[in-house]
Amino acid sequence: MLADRKSQALTSNFAGQWLFLRNLQSSRPDNKTFPDFDDNLRQGFRKETELFFDSIVREDHNVVDLLTADYTFVNEPLAKHYGIPNIYGSHFRRVKLPDERRRGLLGQGSILTVTSYPNRTSPVLRGKFILENLMGTPPPPPPATVPPFPENEEGAKPRAIREILEEHRRNPACATCHAVMDPLGFSLENFDATGEWRKKDHSGPIDPSGVLADGTKVDGPVALRQALLKHPERFVDTMTEKLMTYALGRGLEYYDMPVVRGIVRDAAKQDYKFSALVFNIVKSAPFQMKKAQ
Repeated sequence: MLADRKSQALTSNFAGQWLFLRNLQSSRPDNKTFPDFDDNLRQGFRKETELFFDSIVREDHNVVDLLTADYTFVNEPLAKHYGIPNIYGSHFRRVKLPDERRRGLLGQGSILTVTSYPNRTSPVLRGKFILENLMGTPPPPPPATVPPFPENEEGAKPRAIREILEEHRRNPACATCHAVMDPLGFSLENFDATGEWRKKDHSGPIDPSGVLADGTKVDGPVALRQALLKHPERFVDTMTEKLMTYALGRGLEYYDMPVVRGIVRDAAKQDYKFSALVFNIVKSAPFQMKKAQ
């Protein structure tokens, strides 16, 4: 079933929903700040992630490879954006990544762009994306009393995002969630709002360091990936929940969670292959007892 060409719908629909790829169309990076960004690059971002996800499905990889794979798919404009040499033409081809920092989903322009604002990165949005979509631990919504984010004022000396967020965290209502989200996002701060690598921004050198909620120190995307992979089952749990939600066409309830845990346990015996997750979802009671619309 997964080898059939019709399984492409899983990529366009499920991956498009899970990874926010549909949001790319409405992403509008500021032309003055990012003059090299255009619609070709936007479409390239989505095509890259779709081809990458599709390769995981069709080649039946361990799903953790979504975070670790040392290859991707690029054409000439995208390769130039990433700094990958000797790629020419508009057609996409599979390439081995020369830079470890680009590995997996968190090095792809699609994810990095949809988790940014038009004129700047957002460690908060990126941290929230990781917590919610990769680790299955979404932060609570901000309380109504939280003040607006203190952006740089026009005409004033630009301040680093880290400095602004430190000011924001002084409010006790903000501190708890930001202490969890921000270090995750800061570890990706060398990627600008269109996913291009940089060593400094308008305020000076980039500082991607931080300490995660469990005490792990990170200083960039490689260290972040290593920290996430200390507990790969969390990512597999989360992806299974997302796939189960897609398969059932409804949100999961507390009584679905034992089934999810059973699916993950069975998939572990098969090295967390994508087909193992799908097979166990299809044979599960919630799926087989799903009511027809």
